[in-house]
Amino acid sequence: MSKKNNTAGVLAGLLAGAAAGVILGMLYAPEEGKETRKKIKDKAGDLKDQAKNKYGEVSEKVKDQYGNISSTFKETANNVAHTVKDGYDKYKDQIVSKTADVVKNVESELNDLK
Repeated sequence: MSKKNNTAGVLAGLLAGAAAGVILGMLYAPEEGKETRKKIKDKAGDLKDQAKNKYGEVSEKVKDQYGNISSTFKETANNVAHTVKDGYDKYKDQIVSKTADVVKNVESELNDLK
């Protein structure tokens, strides 16, 4: 999970740095204030759209990974449950068989004592 947070942090840092660079570049450009403000507004809109697109991409990747992990977990849990049930059934039959043998031996010994 920390790798995803780290990636998001790097992405946010890159976008913030790019926005700051663009704004500083425009503020120091020799243009009329009205034109500079328009460029800043346009560039801010572009960066906002880029951020939304990246967020959507990252969100889809996270959903896909969650789906994969969830499916794998369910499959593993089912496999474990089946293995436990099979082991239980196997040993239950062996115990019942051994118990029946012990009962027969005890009855035989008791009959011999009579």
